[in-house]
Amino acid sequence: MKKYRVVIVGAGIIGVSIARVLSMYENFDVSIAEMEPDVGWGISKANTSIIHPCHEEDPERYPLRARLCREGNSIWMEWVKELDILARWPGELMVFHSSEEEREARKYISFAIKNNVPGVQVIYRDELQSYEPTINPDAEGALYAPTAGMISPFEAVIAIAENAIENGVKLIVDTRVSNVKITNHSVVGVDTNRGSIDADIIINAAGLYADHVSHMAGVARSFYIKPRRGEYIVFDEGVDIKPKKILHTTPTPTTKGVYAITTVHGNLMIGPTAEDLPVDARESRTTTENGLSYLLKEGGRILNRVPPPSKIIRRFAGLRPEPPQGEWLIEVYTDPFGFVNVAGIRSPGLTAAPAIANYVLKLMIKKYDITLVKKASWVRHRKSINRIRELSLERLDELIRKNPSYGKIICHCRTVSEAEILEAIDRIIKIGVKPTVDGVKFRTTAGFGKCQGSFCRWRIALLISRKLDIPLHSVVIKRSPYGLGDVKLLLRSRMVNKT
Repeated sequence: MKKYRVVIVGAGIIGVSIARVLSMYENFDVSIAEMEPDVGWGISKANTSIIHPCHEEDPERYPLRARLCREGNSIWMEWVKELDILARWPGELMVFHSSEEEREARKYISFAIKNNVPGVQVIYRDELQSYEPTINPDAEGALYAPTAGMISPFEAVIAIAENAIENGVKLIVDTRVSNVKITNHSVVGVDTNRGSIDADIIINAAGLYADHVSHMAGVARSFYIKPRRGEYIVFDEGVDIKPKKILHTTPTPTTKGVYAITTVHGNLMIGPTAEDLPVDARESRTTTENGLSYLLKEGGRILNRVPPPSKIIRRFAGLRPEPPQGEWLIEVYTDPFGFVNVAGIRSPGLTAAPAIANYVLKLMIKKYDITLVKKASWVRHRKSINRIRELSLERLDELIRKNPSYGKIICHCRTVSEAEILEAIDRIIKIGVKPTVDGVKFRTTAGFGKCQGSFCRWRIALLISRKLDIPLHSVVIKRSPYGLGDVKLLLRSRMVNKT
C-alpha cells in the first residue's frame, strides 16, 4: 500500500471535514496548513449557521451543489451526535408578503421534489402563527421546510479538527502557502512562510484565497474568486423576540434572503446583507450604517416586532468566496498529478461540507487508483467541554465537589467557569496551537454575552498567562498582544522623558 503525504491548505469547515474523512484510512498521512493562528478563523466563523434543507438549490443549474447539499444535511445529523456539536433542527419558514413573492417561493417546491427534500409545503396566514408566533402577521404565508437545522459553525470546525487530530492529522497554523512545487508534472510539496512541506497530494481548501493557490499550481487560471460581504446584527440574550423556527425572506438572485433566527447560543440574530466587493478586498469585514438600517428593515418584514437597536450587542460581517457563475470548482488533476481543487465553495458550503469531503475522496480514489485500507483504531466520537450553564444543579454540584474551579465564574454573561476556560486552553495546546483569548472565546462562548468580554477578557488572559508562564501583556487577542508591557514601563519612560 502506498501511503500518500497529503497537505490540505485551509483549516475551515471544508478543510477539516476532508481531513476527518481521510483520517479514517491508513492510506494518508495528512497535514493541514492554515494561515490564521487557529482553526476556523476565516470564512467559517462568520456566517448564518444554517444547515440548509437544500430545497433552494436548482438541480438542473447546479446539480453538484444540490446533490452534496442534500447529502450534507443528512450527514450532519450523524456528525453532530458523534462529535457532540451543539445543534438544533427547528425547520425553516421562507416568508412571502405578496403574490409575486409567493410565486417565487413556490418554485422551490419543485426543487425540493427533485432534490428529495421531504415535507416542503406552503403555509398560509391562517396557520402561520401556530407554526411561529413571532412571525409578522402581515405575511401572506411561508414555505415550510422541516429538515432545516442550525449549528455553531466555529464550534463545528473546532470539534472536527480535534477529532481529526486525535486520528493522526497534523495541524500547522500561522502558515501561509506561497508556492506549489511541481516536478515532472507532479506536485512535490508547498513553500510557506515557515519553510517547505513535502506532499504527494495537495488539497486546495483555501477559501477566499483558493484561486491564488490554484494559480500557483498552474490550473484553472481563469478562475477568480470575488468576495461577497454579509453583515449581521446580534441582540442581547434577554430580548423577548426569539423565533423558534428559522425565518427568512424570499431569496433573490444574489442571496438566500435575510434571516431572523435564534442562534444555538440563545441570541436573536438578523442577517446577512449581500454586497459584492472588489477582488482585492478579501479582508474587508467592516460593518456599515446602511447595512444596519437594511437589516432592521428586513427584520421588521419577518418578525412581528424587532427589538430596539439599543439591545444590539454585536455587529459583524463575514465574507463569502463567490466563484464565477456560482459554480463550485471541485476537481482532481492528473497534470499536475496530486493537485486537488476544492475552491469557490460558497453557500451552501457549510451544509455540504461533510458530503464534499466524501466526494473529494471518491474522486481521488478514481483518479489516483487508490485502494482504501480502513484504520482499525479510528476514533469516531469526541466529547465537548462541559458547559455548566446547560447542566442540572445536581450534575453541577457533583462537578464542583470533584473540581472547585467549576464553581468559579469567569464570564457572568454566559455563565462560564474557570474549569471550562482551563479545559479550553488545554485543548488548544493539545492540537498544537498557541492559546489566545479569542481561541478560548470560540471554545467556551466566554465574551459572547451582553458586555462582549469587557469584564471577563482580562480574567481569561490571566489564566492563559499563568498556564503558559508568560507575562499578562504578552497574551494574544486575535493576532495582537494584550499590551505593550507592564505599568512600571510607563512610569520608567515618563522618568526618562523628564530627565
